[in-house]
Amino acid sequence: MYVFHDEFPLENGLRYLNHAAVAPWPKRSAEAVRRFSEANVTSGARDYPDWLKLERSLRERLVRLMNAPSTGDIALVKNTSEALSFVAFGLDWRAGDQVIISDEEFPSNRIVWLALAAQGVEVIEVNLKGDDPEAALLAAFTPRTRLLSISAVQFASGLRLDLPRLGRGCRQHGVLFCIDAIQQLGALPFDVQAYDCDFAMADGHKWMLGPEGLAVFYCRSAVRDQLKLHEYGWHMLEHAGDYTRQDWQPARSARRFECGSPNMLGAFALEASLSLLEEVGMERVGALLEERVQRLDDGIRALPGAVIHSPLDSARRAGILNFSLAGWDNPALYQRLREEQVICVQRGPGVRLSPHFYTSEQVIEETLGLLTQLAKG
Repeated sequence: MYVFHDEFPLENGLRYLNHAAVAPWPKRSAEAVRRFSEANVTSGARDYPDWLKLERSLRERLVRLMNAPSTGDIALVKNTSEALSFVAFGLDWRAGDQVIISDEEFPSNRIVWLALAAQGVEVIEVNLKGDDPEAALLAAFTPRTRLLSISAVQFASGLRLDLPRLGRGCRQHGVLFCIDAIQQLGALPFDVQAYDCDFAMADGHKWMLGPEGLAVFYCRSAVRDQLKLHEYGWHMLEHAGDYTRQDWQPARSARRFECGSPNMLGAFALEASLSLLEEVGMERVGALLEERVQRLDDGIRALPGAVIHSPLDSARRAGILNFSLAGWDNPALYQRLREEQVICVQRGPGVRLSPHFYTSEQVIEETLGLLTQLAKG
C-alpha cells in the first residue's frame, strides 16, 4: 500500500478527514520551518540570497502544478480572497455588466462579486443541481456577461466541474474565465492552459498541505493589463531592486500583485509540501485520493438511512464526500464524530469528509466502523 506514514506522524487514534478545510503539514514542511527559524535566530538574514532561491523554487513548483506558461504568470499572495479581489476590483466595469457564478459558491467567490453592486454589476447565481451544470452555466450568458467565476470543486457538495468545457464556452462568447481552484489544486491534476482560463487562485493550506497565509494567483499574460492595481510598494515594481530610481512602473509580470515583502516563512513550508506532491506525482495523488473517497462512498451508501449528497460519478468529484444519516441531525452527528477523533466538518446538507492521498486504510475503515454503529442507533 502506497502511504507516507513517516511524513504524517499524526496522533494515535486521530482520524483526519478534513483536508478540504485545513490540512496537516507533512513532516518535511515542519522541518523546513524549523531550519528557517533557527537560521533567523543564529544568523539573521545573512543568507537572504539563498532564501530567494527557495522562493524561486516554490514559484517553479507552482508553475508545474498549474501548468502555467511561466513563473511570470503567477503571484504569491495572502489568500484566495485577496486574489479574487484583485480581479473583481481590478476590472473596469460598466453599469449593466454581469458576472455568472453558481448558487453553491463559498463566500469568497460570492461576496467579492456582490460587492460590485455599487458599480452597477449584476451577479447571476446559477443552480447546479441538474444533469448538466456546465450547460446551465453557459446558458446563463447574455451579451452583457463579462465574467464567469466558478469553483473547480464546490466546497459543500464536492461537485467537480468540467473546466475545459467551460473554458471553451467562455472563449466562444468573449467572457473572462476565473477559477477558484482551492478544492482541486493539490488534490487532482490542474491545467490552466487546458482550461483556457484567465485567472485561477488557491490557498496553500488545503490540498497543497501547506500553511495558511500564502496562496497562488495565476493571471494570464494577455489580460494582465486589464486589472487596475490598488496596492503599491517596492516589491511590485519592474525595477524592484533599484531603490534610488525615481521613475517607476509596475512589473510586467504577475509580481505586480505582490506589493511588499514576501511571506518567506510560508514559502519555506509550502515549497517543502509541494516537493512531496511532486515526488508522488499528481496523477498518482489523484488516483490514490479517488480510491479513498470511493471506499468511503461505498461504505456509507451501504448503511441504512444514509444519504450521500456528493456526486456518484468519480469524474464529478475530487476529495469531498458529503453525507447524512437517518436519525441524526447534522450538528449532533458532526459532534459525535469529533468526539471519536474523526476530524471532519459540517457543510451544506450534511457532514463533509475529505481524506487525502496518504490517508491510511485503517483510518477509513475505523471511520466506517464508527458510522455503522451510529447508523444502528
